Order: sequence, then C-alpha cells, then structure tokens
Amino acid sequence: MRKYHCLNQIAQEGLDRFSKEYERTERIEEADGILVRSASMHEMELPENLLAVARAGAGVNNIPLERCAEKGIVVFNTPGANANGVKELVIAGMLLASRDIVDGIKWVEQNSRNPEISKTAEKEKKRFAGTELEGKKLGIIGLGAIGVRVANAACHLGMEVFGYDPYVSVDAAWNLSRGVHHVLDVREIYSRCDFITVHVPLMDSTKGMIGTEAISEMKDGVILLNFARDLLVEEEAVLEGIADGKIRRYVSDFPNPVTAGKKGCIVIPHLGASTEESEINCAVMAVRQMREYLENGNIKNSVNFPDCDMGVCASASRVVVFHKNIANMIAKFSAVVGGNGLNIANMMNRSKGAVACTMMDLESNAEEEILEQLGKIDGVFRVRKVV
Repeated sequence: MRKYHCLNQIAQEGLDRFSKEYERTERIEEADGILVRSASMHEMELPENLLAVARAGAGVNNIPLERCAEKGIVVFNTPGANANGVKELVIAGMLLASRDIVDGIKWVEQNSRNPEISKTAEKEKKRFAGTELEGKKLGIIGLGAIGVRVANAACHLGMEVFGYDPYVSVDAAWNLSRGVHHVLDVREIYSRCDFITVHVPLMDSTKGMIGTEAISEMKDGVILLNFARDLLVEEEAVLEGIADGKIRRYVSDFPNPVTAGKKGCIVIPHLGASTEESEINCAVMAVRQMREYLENGNIKNSVNFPDCDMGVCASASRVVVFHKNIANMIAKFSAVVGGNGLNIANMMNRSKGAVACTMMDLESNAEEEILEQLGKIDGVFRVRKVV
C-alpha cells in the first residue's frame, strides 16, 4: 500500500484519481509522496522514504529543490493546468487598468446614498474615461503555457501582440497565433508596447528583471502587469515610474506593503489560479504525475530532474538511479549489473544541469545486493527498484 500526505487542501477531484492501492496519511514520515500547494517545505525534515513531491501549481519556490535532488526526491509541478485561469485574470487586469473601472466603482459606492446618483454619474463619468484595448500594442515576456494563451486572446481582442522568449518550446510555437510578432530583443517590447505583461519563472537570471533600467526604456504611459512572480519586478522602481508618468498603471497579483494602496497600483490578492477549474486541473495533473512515477518510474514535468519515460516495464524489473551528471556513470552501472549476471533489456539516461537519471529494465529480478552496489557508486543520490 502506497501512502500520500497533503500539506495543503487539495481538490477532491484530484485525490479521487488515486487507486485503491493508495491511502492518505496524516503522518508525513510515512508518506511515499507529498502533495503541496503553497505550504513552505524549506524548514521541513524530509523523510528518508519520501520519493516524490507534487506541487499542484506552477511555482516551486516553496520547495527545497536542491535538497530534494540530493536525496533523490523527484519534484513535480503542473505547468499549464492553471493557464486559462491566469490568462483570464490578465485580460481582466488590462481592462481594469485601461478603463479606470476600479475608481469608477469606488465612486458609486461612495455616492450610494445620493438620490440623484444617476444624474450625477452622467456628469462625473468623464473622470473615469479610459482607453480601449483594440489597436494597442501588447508585449508578452515569456511564451509558456500562460503567455501563449494571453497572446492568442489579445489577438482576438484586436491588439497587436509582440512576444519575447528566447527558449520558446516547439509546443508553444505551434499553439501561438500567426498574428503574434516574435521579437529577438526584449528592448523592442519596452520601446514599442502600450501594455507589457511578464510570464517567466523566477530564477537568479530573472529576479528584478523589470527594474529602473528596463522601465526607462519603456514608452511613456505604459501599463505594466505582473501575474508571474512578485520578485521579477523591482516595485520601488515601479512607484518611481508612476510618479514620473512613465508608468500609467501597475497591475500585480502579489500584495505587499510596497504597492498595496499606492497611487497607480491595482493590486489583486493572488487570484490568478484561484478558480475552481484551475484547482481541480492542478490536483488531477499532480496526482497523475505522482502515480506515473511511483508505479512506473517515469518522470514528466519534474523541476529538479530530467523528464524520463520508458513506458510500462515489460521486463522482470526496473531500476531507477538518480546521480550526478558526470562522466562514466553509465559504464559503472552497466558493470555492476553485468557483473551480477543480469542483462539490461532497455536503458535510458537523461540529464538536467548537474543531475541525471538513468532507468534500466532488467531481464532478471534486481536483488537487494545489486541495488546496494549501485548505491555505493560515488555520485549516486538514490537507487530505486520500481518493479
């Protein structure tokens, strides 16, 4: 019986995807897998028997990825599962920023007791006059699952869309509308676009990417949107840009003391993926990926190990080895297996940065002694017999 533990509330529709061979446990030390949304795991002691962590969402800055990798714990996320929910809120954010809807609603609330409100509104509405999206230029930085959906929706709204992503995937390229201009220099987006929205992961290379220098290159009166990660934007620089008239509106899905309640800022309480559909999609995808790994050893959408898939094992046993991405490892694994008289029916090796994964289907059963020998090889993090 395999066991899983939930660090946050996970949609029941996702948990229902576990078979009868799984049971939920409230004792984390018993868990083969952990399901998590926003709970921080950085201070958590990782159980020795823990095999997988599945994040029901995209961001993984609440999970100690490097520490998990060193223990051979595969961390998954669910890219694209919440993409439609975020896309819709980005479009809403553009409308809120361009039409001054928020201040208009506030005015109505403040004048709700005025018996002549309908007449007064006709006089006052010019204060909240805005601009339309049609015909405006939208720049999208990052053409992943969300960025592509935003681009396609904006094209349908009649916007001229510019996309920047030096690492755009084949799948994203196929799904991207032909009307999107693919630019090779992000500065072209800064200088040409009326709206700029950021959809890249938070890494050392992207942290603070929208700062004083980037803002100085933008058009006057630009509307800037951040529904990706708060630390991508230097928000003190944004406030300076608003004061100088460089930025017309800043729309963020990440409340903090810097921007909350500040003039020119529309701050939303992290609602990007807070839809019933998104939470269900993320939960279903997280459980599906965890089961595939626990039952077959196959890895898809891992953030700390490479994707590795050999389908269902048709041989006597399958062994998965997590190790450093260094030379001569495959030869050492083969020597151990062959030295014990076993033949390798199928093998796959994939690497991701400093780590790698090797899967071996063996024609005979892999005894415990073989697993121990593989585990003693210098550079090996973990050896797991799947079947």
